Amino acid sequence: MLGAIQGAALPTRSVPRLFSRASLFSTVSSTQALPSLTQEALFLDDEGFAKDNDNSQPQKQQPGGKPFTFPKKGQQLEMFCESLAFKGKGVCKIVDSGFVVLCDRALPGERLIAQITRKKGSYAEAMKIKTISPHDDAVIAPCEHANDCGGCKMQNLSYSAQLRIKEKQVFEVISRLGRFGSASGTIMKGIVGCQSPFGYRNKMEFSFGVKKWIPKSELEELSQMELCQDEFALGLHAPGRFDKILSINKCLLQQDAANKVLALVQHFCELHADELPPYNTFTNTGFLKHLVIRSGREPETGALQLMVNFVTSCYDPTLLQPLVEQVARVPEVVSVVNNTNSRVGNTSLGEEEFVLYGKSTITECINGLVFEISANSFFQTNPRQAEVLYSLVEDAATLKGDGSEIVLDLFCGTGTIGLSLAGRVKHVYGYEVVPEAIADAQRNALRNGITNATFVQGDLNKIRDNFADQFPKPDIVIVDPNRPGLHLNLIRSLLKLRPERIVYVSCNPATCARDLDLLTHGLPETEIKGTYKLLSVQPVDMFPHTPHIECVCSLELIEV
Repeated sequence: MLGAIQGAALPTRSVPRLFSRASLFSTVSSTQALPSLTQEALFLDDEGFAKDNDNSQPQKQQPGGKPFTFPKKGQQLEMFCESLAFKGKGVCKIVDSGFVVLCDRALPGERLIAQITRKKGSYAEAMKIKTISPHDDAVIAPCEHANDCGGCKMQNLSYSAQLRIKEKQVFEVISRLGRFGSASGTIMKGIVGCQSPFGYRNKMEFSFGVKKWIPKSELEELSQMELCQDEFALGLHAPGRFDKILSINKCLLQQDAANKVLALVQHFCELHADELPPYNTFTNTGFLKHLVIRSGREPETGALQLMVNFVTSCYDPTLLQPLVEQVARVPEVVSVVNNTNSRVGNTSLGEEEFVLYGKSTITECINGLVFEISANSFFQTNPRQAEVLYSLVEDAATLKGDGSEIVLDLFCGTGTIGLSLAGRVKHVYGYEVVPEAIADAQRNALRNGITNATFVQGDLNKIRDNFADQFPKPDIVIVDPNRPGLHLNLIRSLLKLRPERIVYVSCNPATCARDLDLLTHGLPETEIKGTYKLLSVQPVDMFPHTPHIECVCSLELIEV
């Protein structure tokens, strides 16, 4: 039986900016604390990035008491990577001084040369130049773009090592930020890995542009500087840059048939760049903005379906017709749509949508239910692992099995979690801020013949005191917030509502730990009294080769 945590002797702490930053910088791999890298020195913001504490002080001394020689921007220095932080950056120490540096793409156990790109008061940031000695679990990344594109930051780390690191990250953040301490060992479950760590994504978004980025790794013999050429490009944005595009014709995270479409579109558009000009973010001119490829499965046969979405600056079907005809020849393509977006900027969300070939939607099957997916629908991007996630949610909910329970599904999106439970409960009430997602949820319920599900559009960050009056008292509440986590008012409402069980599905362990702390330990400064005990925390790897981690947490009401 899992240990229940009620948090006896807890350390005191102040909580500055409670719902804007998580005051923890979690690292993994090394069990020893890094000198000068303290909770006061660094923060994780709501997106999981390290930030300076407003009151942090520069590192003044080396571990031996000698004064630091502060690194300067542009310096190339030898350093050793001790661990990984959230977002996949390596926590390194300069060999000569021990000064702490966050280095992109550095991995535990690796000795490397890195160039300082930014110096903060308590640490510096750097970009890896070359490896002196490899990290502990080195593998050759199967993707030629793995070191450059910014998506698969962990692809040159063995998958078993990726899982160990992610599991340890969740453990540390629950222990430290959640204030569960050593008791975390009794509630933590082993991470659930992904059976297929490649080809798992059912949606990829590629950008058109006029600035083709040539990364430094391809220019070692010619120059130490990266290069940006003024020519057609279709691919992924260079890390941290909206204007530079790494041109690729294959991504190992999507299906082979989707890569066939990507290569076809790239080749065709390169040949016809004059007739189909790519969008220029500087001048706000050009026609082609994005290529979005979505995949699904036919319900009866399980056959792969592809939807190809061209996002353009205006509607001109005649201009697109030759390209559409080429794409439609790919056997798996069942839908080609055109989203138009005339706004300044390179967003992929369209103002209007036009079907140019085939159907307006594709389908995906999860746990026996059929879901319709449109061009702009939110849907889990790893559907096979989503089945695993939803099964874990059901386990965490510990349903009675008599169909008597009321489930409140908050941040329900298109209703996938709530609908997957509907056949075993009395009624599901779903809340979501995005009206299009609510429409999708209602349509999905109708398609699957589910009549005991109600979906309501509303902003859970702006709930009022009468929130609980809108539905019968729930037995189980499921929350699946975005990265910032739960708003303080919502936590107050949950504690007032007192459902028997809360299942917290998180895509950000830092904000999840913060919220678990409030639900279990309370916060006297804000008159919050914790009324739940944490039963389990289950990490799930939804996105292999990336730093992202999902968690399913089960909380039980304390009878008082």
